[in-house]
Amino acid sequence: MLAAIFFCGSLQVKAQNDDIKLYFSTEELPDLIKCLPPPPSFNSPEFSYDVVRYQWGKIQRLDSVRAAIARRDAVWSYEALLAEFNVPFGLTMSKTETPEIWKLMVNSMATTDQMRVAPKAFYHRLRPFEMYEEHLLSPETEAELSGEGSYPSGHTMRGWLAALLLAEINPARADTLFARAWMYCESRVIEGAHWQSDIDATRVGASIGFAALHTSPEFLEQLAKAQDEFKRLSGAIPSTDDASHFVNLAEAVPDAILEIRYFGTYNFVGTRIDGYLEPTALLTKQAAEALKAVSDDVMKQGYRLKIYDAYRPQCAVDNFVRWAADISDTLMKPYFYPNLDKSVLFDQLYIMEKSGHTRGSTVDLTLFDMATEKEVDMGGTFDWFGPESHPDFCGNPETGEYTGDNSKSPAGRSITAKQFANRMILREAMLRHGFKALDSEWWHFTLKNEPFPDTYFTFPVKKL
Repeated sequence: MLAAIFFCGSLQVKAQNDDIKLYFSTEELPDLIKCLPPPPSFNSPEFSYDVVRYQWGKIQRLDSVRAAIARRDAVWSYEALLAEFNVPFGLTMSKTETPEIWKLMVNSMATTDQMRVAPKAFYHRLRPFEMYEEHLLSPETEAELSGEGSYPSGHTMRGWLAALLLAEINPARADTLFARAWMYCESRVIEGAHWQSDIDATRVGASIGFAALHTSPEFLEQLAKAQDEFKRLSGAIPSTDDASHFVNLAEAVPDAILEIRYFGTYNFVGTRIDGYLEPTALLTKQAAEALKAVSDDVMKQGYRLKIYDAYRPQCAVDNFVRWAADISDTLMKPYFYPNLDKSVLFDQLYIMEKSGHTRGSTVDLTLFDMATEKEVDMGGTFDWFGPESHPDFCGNPETGEYTGDNSKSPAGRSITAKQFANRMILREAMLRHGFKALDSEWWHFTLKNEPFPDTYFTFPVKKL
């Protein structure tokens, strides 16, 4: 009998959606027969309470609004269930509009659905409407439910799990989500399909299943995708092609000089880089405001900022990756990486598939001396691949002390005390105004509290 029910349950899951991916098999999930107590015996105080609650449920049917909710809650489908949670969740869920959330919810519910099959068959508890030989609130479902067993409740398993999952995606709505889930579970008592003790035990069972899901790497990966999708759709993070949170640096920091290397050919690739349509610089509004404070700071010291690069679209990073993979293209090697074999650029992290620049709050820059009308001598060029570019080359950037230690340089190069001090002027000004440094490039700084730490934008570089 158990085998037959397991088999039918599997067919039912597959019939609902051929795209369902179970995170665990039945055997890998907790056994609710062992986890939960048996349903109350007929002569127990707990069952007396079940009877009282059954009568309470029948009274609730007299409220037309509550009865209508209970009838909607009785519909056994993922679509119907999630539709009831759209308002408390704050977003309309569907297979097409929220595919990552939908996938998480359906796969998770299908996985935990397996947990209720064994206890239903083991206890085979008579449902309230069967015991009293009365009709359900939704009589059209009686034939389907008769003889199936009421402990635990499948609807409650799904409804409570849905609230647990959706609250993890949108914690701000947890209160309304659990309030709706509580009603959803109570609807089974109003319907006459379940005893109150069925509901109470199943909420615990759903929580057990929820905990088990968090041990699956596949579930955790899908949860992260669902959370990111919610943030995008709710406006917490923008779409990757949305430039509305960015500003033109020429306007936000008017004293800065722009020399956008990737729009031209003087860069380590030797050609204009994909995505740079105009010789301009963009940053998030927050990063631009902080950079304006840096500009005002160094202006008092007799300098202007000179910007080499700011926001960098993902297609530009992809361009770098393709270039690095072509070992034969060494056109600019004498100027930017004379002491490195191009084959090590990936291994030594000079080229990566993701860049902080693409998140929009990172800038590459140097200082321009207003007295001499020249770039300040930093002892090395922008985008030089080698230890000579490290902030700690020949000195300690934490203390500003010059040591002259050039042992890390494969070519025995060195920088002077003045050149190291110049690097420190830029570094200290950037750190004072909310930026953090990179330990491998003296020119590279990222806003500490960057607004989009997980978003890699795709729109091109051109004046907004």
